Amino acid sequence: MKAGGRDANPREPLAPLQAPGPLDPSRVALGEALFSDPILSGKNQLSCASCHDLGAGGTINRARTIGYMGRVHRFNAPTVFNVGNNYRLGWRGDFTSLEAQNEKVLLDENLMAATWPTLLQRLRDNNRYAMQFERAYGGVPTRAALLDALATFQRSLSTPNSAFDRYLEGNKAAMNTQELEGYRIFKDYGCASCHQGSNIGGNMFQKFGIFSSGSAGDRGSDNDGDLGRFTLTGQKQDIGVFRVPSLRNVAVTAPYFHDGRIGTLRDAVSLMARSQLGRTLTAEEVDALVAFLKTLTGEYHGRTLKAAATIRH
Repeated sequence: MKAGGRDANPREPLAPLQAPGPLDPSRVALGEALFSDPILSGKNQLSCASCHDLGAGGTINRARTIGYMGRVHRFNAPTVFNVGNNYRLGWRGDFTSLEAQNEKVLLDENLMAATWPTLLQRLRDNNRYAMQFERAYGGVPTRAALLDALATFQRSLSTPNSAFDRYLEGNKAAMNTQELEGYRIFKDYGCASCHQGSNIGGNMFQKFGIFSSGSAGDRGSDNDGDLGRFTLTGQKQDIGVFRVPSLRNVAVTAPYFHDGRIGTLRDAVSLMARSQLGRTLTAEEVDALVAFLKTLTGEYHGRTLKAAATIRH
C-alpha cells in the first residue's frame, strides 16, 4: 500500500485514516446546511452544530450539555468528526447506523424535540430546502431523504493528514522522539488493544474501571448515564460498560470521558492508566503519551482542527 508516494508499514497495529468513499455532492451540501440549521429543532432554537461545533473539534467544551427541557444530558457530547468510521455510535453503542442515531436525536424531547409532521412541513414550505431536496433526491422532503442527507454529510467529516497518519504512510520525520516514545508506550502497555483500527477506537465495548473505579455512579452520582450499557440491556455485567471512543483529534475535544469529568489530556491519560491498565505512570510517560496523542489531530477543509473555547457556566 502506498500513500503520498511512500510505503506504509504493514506491521503497524494501527492504520492511516482513509478518505470516505464517493459521496453525492448535492446530498453532502444539503446535509451540511441542515446540520447547522435550527429548523430541525422543535422550537427552532438548536441545531446539530450547537453541540458539535465543526469549527472547533466537532464538539463543545462543556462536560454535559443542557437540553430543551432544562435537563442536563446524560453524556458529554462526543466529536462528530470521523463518525462515519465508527461501527458503534453513542457512548453506550446504542446504534450501528447514523440514520437511526440521527432520528433518535431529532425526536428526543430533551435534544432536538422535533416531530416528523412538523419537521417535514417546515422543510416543504421552505423554498430553498424544497429545491435542494428536489435536486438531491428528486422529490419533496421525506423522512428517509432527510436522514440520508444528514448521514451523508456526517460521513464526509473525515480529518486526514495528521502527523500520525503521515508517519504511518512512511514519512518517519513526521513524529519526533518524544512522540514516538509515546506511541511505543501506547502499544506496549496495551492501549492499542481497545483503541484500535484506523479510527483508534470507536468499535468495541469496555468496562470503565477495570483496576479501579471509573464510574461516577460508584460515588453516588444521580446521572444514570454512569451505568453505561446497563440502562439498555439490564444485564449486571454491563454496568459501567461503554463504547471505547475514538482517539482521533482527542487533544482538541476536552473535556473527557462519558460525563466530561476530566478537563485536561494529562489527567485523562493518568486516570486511564490507573483504571484500565492498573499502572501509575511517571511524569515522563504521561508527557510522552500526551505528545503522541497530539499527533492524532487532523485537518478539516485543509485546516488543522482546534479546541473549542471554554464555556463559562
